[in-house]
Amino acid sequence: QVQLVESGGGSVQAGGSLRLSCAVSGYILRNSFSCVGWFRQAPGKEREGIAAIRPRNGVTFYVDSVKGRFTISQDIASNSLYLQMDSLKPEDTATYYCAANFLCGNSPGPTTFWGQGTQVTVSS
Repeated sequence: QVQLVESGGGSVQAGGSLRLSCAVSGYILRNSFSCVGWFRQAPGKEREGIAAIRPRNGVTFYVDSVKGRFTISQDIASNSLYLQMDSLKPEDTATYYCAANFLCGNSPGPTTFWGQGTQVTVSS
């Protein structure tokens, strides 16, 4: 059974930083040709993919709105995924989800695995 468990969300002032973690079990990152990554959904808005990484070669992908501020990384040994978020803005406020098994550069599909989400709130 695949499980993804996020942690590290919270409240921070604009300009601050947070680091999200995602512990993955039942899905071995080092064997994956598909992407793993982070999505977010703000109230009243659609879910958007913001950062992804292809575990086999470490290639990363970012949406324009977070480029230069967010960094996705992985720890193959612990089978974990991370998202370092710096220079946070109020518009980054959302529930953040860790996801595994989707085509890089594409929307997640029915075989994508999801975490339960962690709330990030950025105040001005």
